Amino acid sequence: MNKQLDKHFVRLFLNWNLQQSPERKYKELVVAGIVAIGIIILRFIGVFQSLELAGLDQFFRLRATEEPEERITIVAIDEDSLRRVGSWPIPDGVIADLLKKLQVHQPRAIGLDIYRDLAVNPGHQELVNLYSSMPNLIGIQLLTPNRDMRVLPPLELNPKQVGFNNLLYDHDGKVRRNLLYLHMNNQHYESFALKLALLYLQDQKITPQKAAKNSDYVRLGKAIFTRFQANDGGYVRADDRGYQILANFPKPSCRKMASELCNFRQISMSDVLDGKVPISWIRDRIVLIGSTAPSLQDFAFIPYSSQMLGTAKPVAGIELQAYFVSELISSALAGRPSLRVWAKVWECLWIFSWSYLGSLIIWQVKTFSKSIPSLLLSLFILFLCSYVAFLLGWWLPLIPATLGFSSASIWMIIHIAYMQEELKRSKEFLHQVINSIPDPIFVKNEKHQWIVLNDAYCQFIGYPDSLLLEKSYYEFFPRHEADVFREQDNLVFLTQKPRENEEEFTDAAGQTHLIATKRSLHKDAAGNFFLVGVIRDITQRKLMEEELRRTAAELFRSNTELKLKEDHLRYLAYHDPLTGLSNRKFFIEQFHESLQWSQNNNLLLGLLFIDLDGFKHINDTLGHDMGDRLLVIVSQRLSNCLRGSDTVSRLGGDEFTVILRAIPEVQVAARVAEKILASLTEPIVLSGYTTKISASIGISVYPINSQDAETLIKQADSAMYRAKHLGKNRYELT
Repeated sequence: MNKQLDKHFVRLFLNWNLQQSPERKYKELVVAGIVAIGIIILRFIGVFQSLELAGLDQFFRLRATEEPEERITIVAIDEDSLRRVGSWPIPDGVIADLLKKLQVHQPRAIGLDIYRDLAVNPGHQELVNLYSSMPNLIGIQLLTPNRDMRVLPPLELNPKQVGFNNLLYDHDGKVRRNLLYLHMNNQHYESFALKLALLYLQDQKITPQKAAKNSDYVRLGKAIFTRFQANDGGYVRADDRGYQILANFPKPSCRKMASELCNFRQISMSDVLDGKVPISWIRDRIVLIGSTAPSLQDFAFIPYSSQMLGTAKPVAGIELQAYFVSELISSALAGRPSLRVWAKVWECLWIFSWSYLGSLIIWQVKTFSKSIPSLLLSLFILFLCSYVAFLLGWWLPLIPATLGFSSASIWMIIHIAYMQEELKRSKEFLHQVINSIPDPIFVKNEKHQWIVLNDAYCQFIGYPDSLLLEKSYYEFFPRHEADVFREQDNLVFLTQKPRENEEEFTDAAGQTHLIATKRSLHKDAAGNFFLVGVIRDITQRKLMEEELRRTAAELFRSNTELKLKEDHLRYLAYHDPLTGLSNRKFFIEQFHESLQWSQNNNLLLGLLFIDLDGFKHINDTLGHDMGDRLLVIVSQRLSNCLRGSDTVSRLGGDEFTVILRAIPEVQVAARVAEKILASLTEPIVLSGYTTKISASIGISVYPINSQDAETLIKQADSAMYRAKHLGKNRYELT
């Protein structure tokens, strides 16, 4: 009684843990999914926007420098130039003189990044007159929905030679996007940088291939510029008015110059006015004129402005325009990649994949210290993949993927520590409980290692538990037995359902037992799985069952032989041995049954009596063997003329009957008779002799002719004789 209570208590304990503990199957997948969903939600509400933009900036700074930008020269209005002029705004006459000196050297395009919406005398009319002779000059304007805040184009400059210089600032004050087009008040505008780039590309006959309004991309030479959307990349609900692109700022190699700015070739306005500028710096180049003087405060921050340590250093507005122009030209001519982003579904999959990898590494290794190299290597690969993708023009979500990877790893580390602690407690408890049960019991982990054994099991196998614990089947059992044990364990782990199986078990002494092992899967509060097996020795029972099986098999074999003999005798009793057709006895039984069925269902029943014409002559002339073969052929032809529900029988000699069940009218029986006559009159070849035969057929129909079986048989027989007397090879109805 106490033993039964112990078993019941253990079963209740394990089942309670199974119901209360969380599902652990695919644990790494579940953890990765939860972490990824959390990271994705935080990303889409903008929590990581600053970090992602900072990460993008770091990629810009890590990028190697590119070839020097020879196509652009900046004419800088620096502090020395301002002191020389002596006033601000610079008089129109000075600007006109500057433009003349530049135009002499035949630049391909000149960009005047100075607002000239007001006349600044002296020299205003001179500047206006100069505009008409400089089709390669591009001026600027500032566009805003509020007309009072706008800065108009240079006075009397052709509107086609004006581009807007609006800048798009991110929340941290940096410029990372380039605005190419604006559509405002039913009017289409192009940016200052785009107009300069298109002027430069005119010689190559490169123009935008698709209008920007309401389109998703613009093709310019070898480049495709994808339109920026409000939530592209790390942005969340950003301003996406107009046609913007993510600026993939070039990184020209720095020249050794006195100026602090050295990313583009630069010369001061004073040097140009004094004629000190090298002609090669101007001829066939894009010349940008703009302020670099700190007193004018025309500066902006870009990704290259930030430093790992120290204060961020802005770039002049004119240099920012140079970056924009350089990117557009390089992309159009050389196919330099523009900065693109993945669709959101691919970004989510990317984040989930790295979260899954983080949880998987910890789950597989189980030990944090051993997993550190794998974690660091994975983070390096993540950074390297993101950086290489950036170099190829793709902005991948580095920060969310890194946080997903790290969070999933930390979650799994904490969970495994908790599982290991619960596993230790569960093993101690199980060991105390199962030792009170007399049946051999073992408990295994998912690695198929014994973790808890009771004394009965150790006595049964013949080894102490100190030798068995943390070991597997293959170290103590023959391989064929161990393979069976492992296969059964795997089935339980896979299905998570109890399973009982009969197996062979060889103990330490070499004695083989037949055992019945019931395996079931349980888990503790931390989700640790245990395979619990209870063993019963069924060797004696199996020997008795084997003896009973042999006896039963012998009886079955005897019964089968008797049944076969019975079936054979029954066949002989009801069938004609020559033709295989049913015989007279079977015909009589079938006819009575058919007649009863027709009476119950109010259906017609036809009976045909058939007698062969000229059979005796063939039998006498060709011999009885030929006659028997003829009868076999006739039987086959009769069977081929009938339905599956009809019955043809041989009464003896050359007499046959046909029972036609459920015929709709009498004429059906007549048509069957005609079909039989036509089939039988076809020539028959017997051992090289061609012979013909016919038949006389008599027909009676229930209930038209009679309702009595014997009467119907006699009437059909009489009709057959009447057909024979009337000339044979015909049928007669009663």
